[in-house]
Amino acid sequence: MILDASINNNNEQVAYWLDSHRETVRSWRQRWLEAAPSLEALEAEGDDKALAELIERILADEHRSGTPATFTPEQVVQIVALACEAPSASGHPISHWTPSELANEAIKRGIVESISSRSVGRFLKSGRPQAPSEPLLAQLGPRRPFGLRGEGRSCL
Repeated sequence: MILDASINNNNEQVAYWLDSHRETVRSWRQRWLEAAPSLEALEAEGDDKALAELIERILADEHRSGTPATFTPEQVVQIVALACEAPSASGHPISHWTPSELANEAIKRGIVESISSRSVGRFLKSGRPQAPSEPLLAQLGPRRPFGLRGEGRSCL
């Protein structure tokens, strides 16, 4: 994203090419521009290690407010795996799991201390936990037009 922005493409073009949002591109461009004086100073000093560390800090996601995830990815995977088992294998006289029965079985097996049937239902519906957001670092999208600069370059 930063590389595409650096070759005089506007935010809307970069967002289109990377299948992102214009405001995301704007935020990352602004973040890079604010760090430019520090980057230039370290580059002039020839301190490659400090320069690399600063670049990593600039590109790292910033802290986000909000409640931390209640369940670890490992717990979610175990609950989804449990849903793939036949209920009869756990001694349940039913042919298909319900979210409520899965929640009770997950607690019984010690996968989690407590969980609502609604949380189980969300895990099964989406296939992944709801808390994590999409990464802000650019991923190459399928819509890069032909003939534009940067074609064929791989993303970080």
